Amino acid sequence: MMFLKGKFQLQQLPAHYLQAAINGVIPQENGILQSDYGGETIPGPAFDPSHPAPAPAPSSSSAFRPVMPSRQIVERQPRMLDFRVEYRDRNVDVVLEDSCTVGEIKQILENELQIPVSKMLLKGWKTGDVEDSTVLKSLHLPKNNSLYVLTPDLPPPSSSSHAGALQESLNQNFMLIITHREVQREYNLNFSGSSTIQEVKRNVYDLTSIPVRHQLWEGWPTSATDDSMCLAESGLSYPCHRLTVGRRSSPVQTREQSEEQSTDVHMVSDSDGDDFEDASEFGVDDGEVFGMASSALRKSPMMPENAENEGDALLQFTAEFSSRYGDCHPVFFIGSLEAAFQEAFYVKARDRKLLAIYLHHDESVLTNVFCSQMLCAESIVSYLSQNFITWAWDLTKDANRARFLTMCNRHFGSVVAQTIRTQKTDQFPLFLIIMGKRSSNEVLNVIQGNTTVDELMMRLMAAMEIFTAQQQEDIKDEDEREARENVKREQDEAYRLSLEADRAKREAHEREMAEQFRLEQIRKEQEEEREAIRLSLEQALPPEPKEENAEPVSKLRIRTPSGEFLERRFLASNKLQIVFDFVASKGFPWDEFKLLSTFPRRDVTQLDPNKSLLEVKLFPQETLFLEAKE
Repeated sequence: MMFLKGKFQLQQLPAHYLQAAINGVIPQENGILQSDYGGETIPGPAFDPSHPAPAPAPSSSSAFRPVMPSRQIVERQPRMLDFRVEYRDRNVDVVLEDSCTVGEIKQILENELQIPVSKMLLKGWKTGDVEDSTVLKSLHLPKNNSLYVLTPDLPPPSSSSHAGALQESLNQNFMLIITHREVQREYNLNFSGSSTIQEVKRNVYDLTSIPVRHQLWEGWPTSATDDSMCLAESGLSYPCHRLTVGRRSSPVQTREQSEEQSTDVHMVSDSDGDDFEDASEFGVDDGEVFGMASSALRKSPMMPENAENEGDALLQFTAEFSSRYGDCHPVFFIGSLEAAFQEAFYVKARDRKLLAIYLHHDESVLTNVFCSQMLCAESIVSYLSQNFITWAWDLTKDANRARFLTMCNRHFGSVVAQTIRTQKTDQFPLFLIIMGKRSSNEVLNVIQGNTTVDELMMRLMAAMEIFTAQQQEDIKDEDEREARENVKREQDEAYRLSLEADRAKREAHEREMAEQFRLEQIRKEQEEEREAIRLSLEQALPPEPKEENAEPVSKLRIRTPSGEFLERRFLASNKLQIVFDFVASKGFPWDEFKLLSTFPRRDVTQLDPNKSLLEVKLFPQETLFLEAKE
């Protein structure tokens, strides 16, 4: 079965032309003629579609384009692949069928180079690193291929200075300053020395939308003859090298025209062109063929559509971002936009940060390069982590886009929301720099995806300068406000302590007055009681006898503690208790005072109160004195 291009018809060609065409197709894959990097032709009869064989009828012109042969023919005649493998100062040629695996190449190299397979890294594949079990046929390789071996675990020999320099170059980063000729725009891209020329061209496709097969280059060194060659061995100037890229004037160019344009070290990207020149005829889109590096990463969305929880959506975004672009990326804040505001703005002035909002869009051609080259650059990641709270959102889905515009309108106003709404897809991704102010949130800068690492860093630093100036004012105001609040708190505390002291004094005085009043009441009650007792005793005393009395009379003179004297006459027959009652009636109860005699000194209160004065020898007269009991 054969496919015809355009409106060309298959004419009745001589048998030897058909045989030559079939023989030229059989060693190839996908029915497309491919040339090796050295410019040699494929063995066997070749059929050049640019010089078709003459048809027997001059009235019609025909062209035959070799296409995929039948499955039965390919199976009967396996395709042979040639590999030139470079290791330090040695080159090893390996020829294998495309049904073999990468591991079989390593086994052959182990015998030739005396290097264990476990210590060997085989580099230079167009598709990046491959597994040992990968079948060569699945890699869609041209007939001739150039690979190189790395042995990072083995020390380089002292005599192999060239291999040591190559190994060092593989670990270096090259800055490629690429000028897009049609739009006169420069891109500064960083690539490791182990990256291939093909990877550079695919990244440039993401930036310029020029498919790899249509890219026309200037500035590549003459040694850069193969797109599978790594940058370390291509002869680029270190650390910077300038290149220019433009679009070829015609989608299809012959090799002779390409070589004419590349006489002044021009390099036409024809490796992918040979492989996929007719891809559009078989329903293959350019973005699928030449954007493999980015499309292969976009198997799952960055963020679920109509996500109810912003925190869960950001978790998926972070995980997908890491799987696409690696773990070296900004630390995205997990939570709602309001929570990010709280974290960045509503803290002490010294702890505030700028808020960076990254707006992702998978359909933009700038997204892959911006994320991998700019957003994941170590300098950018470090600067963002120190000075910014970074929040992200994916605008690829319409529902998520509408949700963010609603949030934007609520927090930043309709002007900012309208600005983002009018952005075209190819202007994404966007980087919004937000600074919190007292009354509102201000958008300091909107950075589009078509920028460079240096420009992005400069704009971040410029925003940081504005923020720092504002932050210093806020810190000063906050310090002054805290000082005023501290003074007020101290005054309030002093006033509170003063009130408490006054209240304590007042309460102590009230307690003292209450106690005095209580004691006074007790004293009064006691006095009243004593007075009542005194009066009752005074009334109970027998009358004082006269000096001239028929009965013997005893005259007692009693000295009080104050020096006064109490004098009274008693009958000699009166009991001693009557004397005690007399003394008590004068305010000196015998339970509190003792009555003493002088000669001899004795305590009269200790005598029997029922005895008479005569019996206790207080007759005819006696001087006594009162003394308070201890």
